[in-house]
Amino acid sequence: MEQQATTPAESALDKAYRTLVNEEDARVCRDISPEACRVVPENFFLQIAAQFFTKLGDAIANPKTVLAWVLSALAAPGIFTAFLVPVRESGSLLPQLLIASLVRRQAVRKWTYVLGNLLQAAAVLAMAGVALALEGVAAGAGIIAALVLFSLARGLCSVASKDVLGKTVPKTRRGQVNGWSATAAGLVTVGVGLALWLGMGAGAGVGLYAWLLAGAAALWLLGAGVYAAIREEPGETDGGANAIRQAVARLNLLATDPPFRRFVLARALLLCSALTAPFIVALAYEQTSAAALALGLFVIADGLADLLSAPFWGRFADASSRRVMVYAGLAAALVGIALVAVVYLLPGLAGQAALYPAFFFLLAVAHAGVRMGRKTYVVDLASGNQRTDYVAVSNTVIGAVLLLTGLIGALTAVVPVTGVILILSAMGLAGAWLSARLPELGT
Repeated sequence: MEQQATTPAESALDKAYRTLVNEEDARVCRDISPEACRVVPENFFLQIAAQFFTKLGDAIANPKTVLAWVLSALAAPGIFTAFLVPVRESGSLLPQLLIASLVRRQAVRKWTYVLGNLLQAAAVLAMAGVALALEGVAAGAGIIAALVLFSLARGLCSVASKDVLGKTVPKTRRGQVNGWSATAAGLVTVGVGLALWLGMGAGAGVGLYAWLLAGAAALWLLGAGVYAAIREEPGETDGGANAIRQAVARLNLLATDPPFRRFVLARALLLCSALTAPFIVALAYEQTSAAALALGLFVIADGLADLLSAPFWGRFADASSRRVMVYAGLAAALVGIALVAVVYLLPGLAGQAALYPAFFFLLAVAHAGVRMGRKTYVVDLASGNQRTDYVAVSNTVIGAVLLLTGLIGALTAVVPVTGVILILSAMGLAGAWLSARLPELGT
């Protein structure tokens, strides 16, 4: 049989892929087509690169840091700042049942992701324009409106990317795509935190933030270009049925599919790893007088957590994404409990500003594991169009839960911040317990 020639570029790509996945049989192709198997290294690195650009854009246009400061600099009322994170997260999750109906009609779904990136670039560029042209209420409304578009576009990317990942990367390699891109993005986030810590954030004018946002928009354009180069084989489609009727019908998965239902419940409880983070910051404000100094340290801690833990969680998720959810959820819960114990049992230590970024780092490591575990688990749980349904239904439900659990913040009017952290930690313990009862998907 005639052997197909291998170009130097292909050979180098294969070697790099083999080195990165750290296995002899790097071309194991589980749960993908033979055609996709032939171009796994190329698709593997293209998805890492595309995710790196978008994660870097996310770090620059982070609603917890840059967008919040832009609104402050523009004298926008505080209500707009309070809506930044809920709008960004829930807006991308709630419409996904409808989005999935559109995605399912596409035989090649990478173009949906490309469209989502282009729309995100347009939204962030609009934020830069708002920063230069508006102030006060008008600026706040403009930023939030652009963030709604941004969030909806993220929903397109979320549904499409998981399906493309499932079609182009073998079952035991998918966690590492997320892991290595998160590592690279974590490195950049550390740089952003260092800049904030050294004072760039304190004295920078609105013009500089507008340029930062414009730069973030360019990163989403780069991500779109890289993703367009992925070699995706046409997949399953279903016809043009009514999107709303299909969306309602898919919610029936929660009643008819017990493993999927348990996964969604576990994921909802494991939201504690994300929801606890701002309360650690609030506790630092409450217990110390160095919150401004700690801000940069929090950003650095967040970046370091991804940088140091993402490769580990990625490999662990490829071995058992279920166990990643268990251990990471348990760790998130224990971090909250331990911090509350320190505050009450060691009041002298509780006044040290460096304590809180340290616990924030530990929580961020746990959150990276929760995120990696649940993303890999839902991709491995299904195949074909069912994967799109699973992602869309779970994300829509979690979007609604996020809005409800966001109300936990209102409890600070009647209970201390430490009490809220303990409530969230109890959620984490329950989530870890339920994750342990999910079916093991194997490798």
